[in-house]
Amino acid sequence: MNVNLPLVVVLGVFAWGAVKFLGVRTWVVVLIALFGFWLSDTFLAPAIHSGTESGVSVINGTHD
Repeated sequence: MNVNLPLVVVLGVFAWGAVKFLGVRTWVVVLIALFGFWLSDTFLAPAIHSGTESGVSVINGTHD
C-alpha cells in the first residue's frame, strides 16, 4: 500500500505539535518558515533537495 503525503504537510504537523505540546512560540515557527523560503533561494537549495530525496528514499526502502 502506497501513501502519498507531501513533506510540507508532515512538517506542518510537527510545527503544530511543537506549538501545542512543547510550548514553542508561534513567531519562532513563522521565523523558521521564512528562513526556509530564504534558504530555498540560495546556492544550497539543490543540495537540500537531493538530501531530502535521498532521505525519503531510504525511509521508503527504495534507495539504490
